Amino acid sequence: MLAVDLLVNGLIFGLFYALMAVGLAMIFGVLKVVNFAHGEFYMIGSYAYVLIALKLGIPPWLALLLAALTGGALGWLVERLLMRPLYVGHGDWSIAKDEYAVVVTFGLSLLLVNLVDKIVGPYPFRGPVLIETARFQLGPVMLNGQKLIAAGVSLGLLIGLALFIKRSLWGRQIQAVAQNRLGASLAGIDATKTTSLVFVISGMMAALAGALLAPLINPGPDVGAFPAIKSYVIVVLGGMGSIWGGMAAALILGVCESFFAVYVSYAYRDAFGLILLILVLLVRPQGMFGEKGREV
Repeated sequence: MLAVDLLVNGLIFGLFYALMAVGLAMIFGVLKVVNFAHGEFYMIGSYAYVLIALKLGIPPWLALLLAALTGGALGWLVERLLMRPLYVGHGDWSIAKDEYAVVVTFGLSLLLVNLVDKIVGPYPFRGPVLIETARFQLGPVMLNGQKLIAAGVSLGLLIGLALFIKRSLWGRQIQAVAQNRLGASLAGIDATKTTSLVFVISGMMAALAGALLAPLINPGPDVGAFPAIKSYVIVVLGGMGSIWGGMAAALILGVCESFFAVYVSYAYRDAFGLILLILVLLVRPQGMFGEKGREV
């Protein structure tokens, strides 16, 4: 009975992790850089959901959609103003692009955190729940209603994203640009627009993760720091740039953390991901689902 409870709760947390991490994996897959402001997309989404629902009186489900659009708009703006110099009209970035991306995204992270702190305030807000039912009975497991509905939405979004990447024309273009940007451009794919689309999707996913968990986490200006760390761990575990690897690694990490917290130590539950990361990198440096080598 306990094992089933731990498994279900671990999978639920894994879905939340995957929703947050998949956008980061997509950005690395296309640009080969790490977005250090990814946690702030999560923070913006949670704040957008809470403020739109509470201050404007908009129904929670509509506020959830508007929070996703806010994250997507922010992703588009970041790509257009800050990331596009990496690959449009600025010559050879083979040496300096990593340094540029680190400085710009880290600076953006500090800017957004302090901007929200000054405009909204340092105090956490509690968002409205998406469903009024407090508890659900799922077989032998009793689950929080908000957590269950958030997990269901996360699962639907991840399945939708997987189908979009695998089946749609835009999804195939994203895969082509991730594999070989120059080759995709020569084949007639607009790599710039594809990269912009990746940032929009990444921003929407991270913002949705923050919005879905806003009723549970009481968001503050620095609420995105911890999910961002989890996302970095998951992206490396799954294989840098691998969307499918990131999803699988998130579920594995969620389940392992759930069992580790009960059978080893709850106090060190969050450290388990870092321990697992070290062990995986020692045995398989490219990550669990990564390739041994790829063209850069």
